[in-house]
Amino acid sequence: MKKYIVPIICIIVAASVSGCQKWKGEHTDIYSYTPPAASPVSDKAPLSCSASGTSVVSVKGTMLSGKTYSVEAGCDLVINATDTLLMQSGVTLNMGLGSSIIALGTFVSNGSKNAPNWITVAGITKNDAPGGLAPANDPAYAGKWKGIIGGPTCNLLVLRWTHVEYGGLTEGKATSTIAGSGTGNQYSILFANYKGNFIMEDSWLYGGVDDPIRISAGKIAIFRNTFEKNGVSGGDCLNAKGGTTGTMAYNLFVGTATNGQKASNKGQASGAPQTNIVMYNNTFVSGGYRQVQSGRGGCINFEEGAAGKYYNNVAINCRFGFRVVGSPIADIAHLAYGNNYQWADSLSVANQFYPTGYITQPQTTDIPSITTSANYLPSTYTVGSIYDGSDVVQKNNPMFLNFPLPTVGGHALSQYSAVGNYNFRLLANSPLIGKGNTTIAPLITVPIDKIYGLSEATLPGSDLGAYQLNGTGNQH
Repeated sequence: MKKYIVPIICIIVAASVSGCQKWKGEHTDIYSYTPPAASPVSDKAPLSCSASGTSVVSVKGTMLSGKTYSVEAGCDLVINATDTLLMQSGVTLNMGLGSSIIALGTFVSNGSKNAPNWITVAGITKNDAPGGLAPANDPAYAGKWKGIIGGPTCNLLVLRWTHVEYGGLTEGKATSTIAGSGTGNQYSILFANYKGNFIMEDSWLYGGVDDPIRISAGKIAIFRNTFEKNGVSGGDCLNAKGGTTGTMAYNLFVGTATNGQKASNKGQASGAPQTNIVMYNNTFVSGGYRQVQSGRGGCINFEEGAAGKYYNNVAINCRFGFRVVGSPIADIAHLAYGNNYQWADSLSVANQFYPTGYITQPQTTDIPSITTSANYLPSTYTVGSIYDGSDVVQKNNPMFLNFPLPTVGGHALSQYSAVGNYNFRLLANSPLIGKGNTTIAPLITVPIDKIYGLSEATLPGSDLGAYQLNGTGNQH
């Protein structure tokens, strides 16, 4: 028996001046899923493809709370197009070296705050202290398994209160043929169905090789997650391509190789909608320092025909500030932004708050404001030009509960790549409190459902960044 839910296209905020709009190619497809098989998945032996003589083992049903399951090395765990795999809360799924999860149907990892799920590799010790391990020696960047692949028929992929770790091994021909993806991908999570729904909330993604999450197309809701050590020498953490619509909000990014969140309409398929992403109340720390190409890497990036909004975001010592790309140009007629904050330990960072060579327009609601002093972005400043940011270096400390600003101990900015014991909640005297724009509306294109959908669409907050003084926002 299938369930049917009409997706909510937009949550309307009262008196909003920027609510739901009709973007070209927008869909209202009927959403469906198949409930999991009644019989539970056995945890008595590893999920193995050895007996079949192939690299594939099909799985459906329910993984039970408190159980630990394993996938044999080199095995592609496949959820067929008419099947569902549901992980109850408190499940650990240990992935074998070179294995993968290929979701052609429905995959739901329904962890909880008190009993999160783990999709990981057993026996690896983390070293998250600043300067602890170089990327070449850190297993976070090694790509131990191929990752989770939401194929072109995947109607629903949900990760709720779930740790996903150590993915990004190169997909081979066999895996890419089954998944309908491209040979050579190194993504920890790939979603590739513009009619399908990808939901990630209150989860963690640790490590990765290229883009930790590539959304080739899809209806998305990515709320209140934490991303650490993402990408070796490149890769945008949340890389949304042509045909992607939805919201990214209240996410924390620490030490991404390139941008934390990127929106592009590149590769828009026939029938797919224009890329339209609303981004708000995200926090980015030390982004962009492993990117080997010049002129890129930091926090938020809109490019090549992408529409959307970004408000209430916080960037701490990111190599480049919020980027609106002029060639190929973003859909600036349908792009709005403001109320964004940046901090710089050094002049080199402050000089890229408005990245040179790009078309990001300074806003009076930003912190630091373009009216901070006569010397910071003076009246002669033109968009994309070089300027002197010395007046805003180490100004307006965000007053996090526990994070060293200015950075101390001789650590390079690039060495802050994991949360560790840091706490990015705000102290009561933070200059970020009360500076948010709460009139914008999230773009909700996925179903609202406690299990088979998005459980909570947290509205924009009055405080900047992923953590609100009242305790809402990111819960990690």
